[in-house]
Amino acid sequence: QVQLVESGGGLVQAGGSLRLSCAASGRTFSYYAVGWFRQAPGKEREFVAAISRSGGNTDYAESVKGRFTISRDNAKNTAYLQMNSLKPEETAVYYCAARRQYVDVIISREYSYWGQGTQVTVSS
Repeated sequence: QVQLVESGGGLVQAGGSLRLSCAASGRTFSYYAVGWFRQAPGKEREFVAAISRSGGNTDYAESVKGRFTISRDNAKNTAYLQMNSLKPEETAVYYCAARRQYVDVIISREYSYWGQGTQVTVSS
């Protein structure tokens, strides 16, 4: 079992930045790839970014490439999502998730463990 807790959400103006954190406890964090997803009201959960167990591989949704950066610090059992140039349409609850294998990372149902989410609100 891996427990995940997100933090760092909040209210930011359009064009602003936030850094989300995903703190893990339980089993060895470095055994798991991590993904970030988001879900806006009335919409399906969508993939944002993913990072492999070592941090050597990353993937991003096209809509966030060049603005968001995913990273991890296995010594601190924490993953991060740096979000720059935020847009109002990116208002959503952001979730981190963990899985053993780094394949089909955009598919949410492939992730075994999920955090409770953190709200990000981008005002126009």
